Amino acid sequence: MSKEVREQEPQVLWNHFADLNAVPRPSKKEERVRAFMVHFAKQHDLMVMEDAIGNVIIKKAATPGMEDRKSIIMQSHLDMVHQKNNDTDFDFLIEGIDMFVDGDIIKARGTTLGADNGIGVAAIMAVLSSSDIAHPAIEALFTIDEETGMTGAKELDKNILTSKILLNLDTEEDDEIDIGCAGGVDITATKSYSTSDLDASYLSKKITVKGLNGGHSGMDIIKGLGNANKMIARLLDAMQKKGAVHFQSIKGGSLRNAIPREAVTVVSFLENDLNTMLNAFQSCKEAILDEYKSLEANITISFEDAPNAAVLTQEDSRTLVYTLLGIHNGVYRMSPDIDGLVETSNNLARVTLEDSKLQIACLTRSSVDSSKEDLASSIVAVMELAQMTTKLSGHYPGWQPNANSAVLDIAKAKYNELFNHEPRVVACHAGLECGLLGERYPGLDMISFGPNIRGAHSPDERVEIKSVQKFWKFLLEILKEIPKA
Repeated sequence: MSKEVREQEPQVLWNHFADLNAVPRPSKKEERVRAFMVHFAKQHDLMVMEDAIGNVIIKKAATPGMEDRKSIIMQSHLDMVHQKNNDTDFDFLIEGIDMFVDGDIIKARGTTLGADNGIGVAAIMAVLSSSDIAHPAIEALFTIDEETGMTGAKELDKNILTSKILLNLDTEEDDEIDIGCAGGVDITATKSYSTSDLDASYLSKKITVKGLNGGHSGMDIIKGLGNANKMIARLLDAMQKKGAVHFQSIKGGSLRNAIPREAVTVVSFLENDLNTMLNAFQSCKEAILDEYKSLEANITISFEDAPNAAVLTQEDSRTLVYTLLGIHNGVYRMSPDIDGLVETSNNLARVTLEDSKLQIACLTRSSVDSSKEDLASSIVAVMELAQMTTKLSGHYPGWQPNANSAVLDIAKAKYNELFNHEPRVVACHAGLECGLLGERYPGLDMISFGPNIRGAHSPDERVEIKSVQKFWKFLLEILKEIPKA
């Protein structure tokens, strides 16, 4: 862990972030970070509890002179996305994040950084551990499993919190105050195939797409970045148009909320078709590289020898390629009401074919439930036409904006006073927990804000030091302005 990170200002926040990043905290395996938070609370003589699902709640009384203010909830999630470069030797289950400082940027070596949502967690810890920060009574809510299902927010004990104001510290633009977000649903398709062995007239090739930017499948979907799974499908479609191509295996993408950066497939075809297939592959490769030259400068697409193994039939292989081509990926509809906001999108997140068993995983997002259902239905239709078994799960609601929010008025005024310009009041296409928390606790007055975090959910994730300083200053001023009860 870089000593330089701990030396940045505000040191209290960066020290908590460094301590947090030393603790493995994958989604659905938060036992160690939950224990870490409980230990932190006890170290500081704070009331701490865990609810049945595993959320950690730490309570702190108001500082002198703030006892008559309304109490607040400060909320962030404990888990982080685990992504690494293929050439990075790192075990997220046992190692702490290896951070370093590069000018005004903090990054990790070859892995996600965990600034999403570790900076929010560290900021709350800094307030809880302080003796000189003015604040009202605080209920600090640290949720689990936000990144892969929002399980903590969905199952939060309905009787454990009492405050009516919530500050969510989980957004990634320091000039924005969020008052709404998209909901989502996971789509999963599965199928088992019959396979057969090849005779000596066939050869096999491994096709690899890698080096894409990847990124957050909500916040970054508007950028039109490359999806490795879709690129693999295009390459195979070009080859199939020239002759029979049989799937051996495919592995593309990983997490539903991360745009796929890499995909690899092994396919087989007649040896006599090699030159034809290679030409089709090369032509499609050149088209992809040209299309994405301004967005994806580091793409590599390779065509290498591979050993023969059992394969799918020509018909099953062709249908699988058509399915991957037919599944919508990217922006589906822009909001007609909020300029520049993606309303509905889908991420073709993960495709695996191994031992004749296929799984396709998507994450469909929308701020409008009917539009989400429309897109999900069209994706399911493509899958089921291919005789795949489909399942929709992990539904979570959007967060409907409240333009009359009292805490929003406070934040807008304070931001303008501090930074001499108006903040952007927005809804985002990410899946914040606020929608679920509002369902669990109707009537919550909520806003979300945070520092500039770039490349979230990818190994290029980074956070700006000056932006964290700005975020910290803004947070402390909001705490002072919480109104009287």
